[in-house]
Amino acid sequence: MKNFALIGAAGYIAPRHMKAIKDTNNNLIAAMDPHDSVGIIDSYFPQARFFTQIERLDRHIEKLRRKKDAQNVDFISICSPNYLHDAHVRLALRVHAHAICEKPLVINPWNLDQLEELEHEYKQNIYTILQLRTHPELKLLKNQLTNKTPAKKHNVILRYITRRGRWYHTSWKGSKQHSGGVVMNIGIHFFDLLLWLFGSVEKSHVQFLKKDKAAGSLELENANVKWFLSTDQNDLPKTQNDLPK
Repeated sequence: MKNFALIGAAGYIAPRHMKAIKDTNNNLIAAMDPHDSVGIIDSYFPQARFFTQIERLDRHIEKLRRKKDAQNVDFISICSPNYLHDAHVRLALRVHAHAICEKPLVINPWNLDQLEELEHEYKQNIYTILQLRTHPELKLLKNQLTNKTPAKKHNVILRYITRRGRWYHTSWKGSKQHSGGVVMNIGIHFFDLLLWLFGSVEKSHVQFLKKDKAAGSLELENANVKWFLSTDQNDLPKTQNDLPK
């Protein structure tokens, strides 16, 4: 049994982490969120300590680690807003825990190199969640593409429109500074899938980038991709004829 802490306990994705920890016979011993709407914890780990300040969680985990009968935290699950992922991963490493972090690990890619250095320095690992790679249908598609001979350059259209209400642009998710924008907050899951299926990026072009939509193209090792992402309900197709050909 491994011990977990959870940062971002009041968010949308946190219950899935709690369930996964429970289903794998592990233990959540502490959780943190600045908001206290976290009654869902009772469904999984009612004995877990809860904090509304990250500093108090940090102190609690460090105190546990230094006790004689140490109850070390082995993993910290990070479900906080995107712009805090980097800092919370660093916290996990500093208290000698592995980090399990929702995507994206960072908003600015140049911060990845330093995280990799810290992994080696603290001898802990950073894991991110690549959930689409575990979907049975997508695993089947991956297998079909891998076994296809000779290799073929595919033409792919990615069009993803997910309606969001006015609340979205008031929350951190609608802020480019806090989420990375529609490409980083929503598109990152699909870009990971595309790279997994069709190989590394050879060229990338952004056609336009707005607060609620973006479009561009990718030349991958085994595919040419045209992509469009939107949270604007006006982009939803009205009829079958509006679907991309």
